[in-house]
Amino acid sequence: MVYGDPESVEKVRRMRIVMTGASGLVGGLLLPCLDGHTVTLVGRRKAPNAAPEVEQRVGPVEHWPALVAQSAHDVAICCLGTTIRVAGSQPAFAAVDRDAVITFAKAAKASGARQFLMVTSVGANADARNFYLRTKGETEAGVASAGFERVDIFRPGLLRGNRQGARRPGEGIMMALSPITDLLTPHVFDQYRSIEAQSVATAIAACIGKSGNGVHFHENRSILSLCVPRSSA
Repeated sequence: MVYGDPESVEKVRRMRIVMTGASGLVGGLLLPCLDGHTVTLVGRRKAPNAAPEVEQRVGPVEHWPALVAQSAHDVAICCLGTTIRVAGSQPAFAAVDRDAVITFAKAAKASGARQFLMVTSVGANADARNFYLRTKGETEAGVASAGFERVDIFRPGLLRGNRQGARRPGEGIMMALSPITDLLTPHVFDQYRSIEAQSVATAIAACIGKSGNGVHFHENRSILSLCVPRSSA
């Protein structure tokens, strides 16, 4: 599979994509954007909004390497994420947001994937004092060291959107306040503003098959620029 610029139809081929986290906010919005590719979902439960032609492989995290290995892939996408409150403890949170992500990444690399795209958080840093941001940073470092030709890491601010599943009261309050906090946040710090989850999903889709090697970070400004339609002229 030859990677090309996704802005050129001629250069983009049908990708074999393996993805986890499809039942979440960003993942659910991303699925319709993957039309035209061959998509396989791997997760602990089925994604209810997946199209019939999307293959779903379900099992506990320890089975994911075997599930991913059932076929070859070109691209891997991870939209997996939870909160400490939903997970129940810091170790349980790390088991999902760090360990499961890295397990999935290593399995995807072994299956032939050359590009990995993932969602973490603004402020992610493996050396951070904050447990949440440190865990996100450790996840990024683990994926970056897995050997992919290209890694795209999306670090959005607070996600705005209609989230299904377990309620997250803290996020609900922050979303309600986001119009005010965004207005008070200077442009130079716009990576900390809230952002529509749909914009993140659109940006991920725009980066699939993108040329260039190495690790590429996308914060709010970069994410929004990827959502701007390109002129065909």
